[in-house]
Amino acid sequence: MKVVNATKDDLNGWLELASEVEYLFGPMVDDPMFFQALEKNINQQSAFCVREKDGLPGSRLLGGVLFSSSKAPSYKIGWLSVSSHARNKGIAAALLRHVLKLVEVPAEVSVITFGEDTPDGQPARKLYQKFGFVPLAEMIPNGPEGGKRQKFKLLIT
Repeated sequence: MKVVNATKDDLNGWLELASEVEYLFGPMVDDPMFFQALEKNINQQSAFCVREKDGLPGSRLLGGVLFSSSKAPSYKIGWLSVSSHARNKGIAAALLRHVLKLVEVPAEVSVITFGEDTPDGQPARKLYQKFGFVPLAEMIPNGPEGGKRQKFKLLIT
């Protein structure tokens, strides 16, 4: 499985992926701001994906991540998702490993993820903790499903 830079040919795949997780992240597919954010990240080469069978741009996406490095040494994972049919196959870990390799040390990488009260968000929490991210006490507004959100941070020295 290869993590690659997303292209504009992948936009429909991103929207399909987003449609699977809207119940957790809120409306995205019909949100022009989400589409603009995708395009911006693709243009800035900060959108990465895993395509089915390592296919060409436009192939079905198994997972994707939006990663911001514009304020180095502070980095941010803005969105990470894996298709429901491709979960538990190491795709999220591969995406996370890929973006962490882009970080210039010393750095801090942050992400806002699901609180402990969101059962479908537990795999994300466990993934970030496996990679050394630490939950912070900082208050974050609840997500669209009503569950808590929590900021996690990874310090790399």
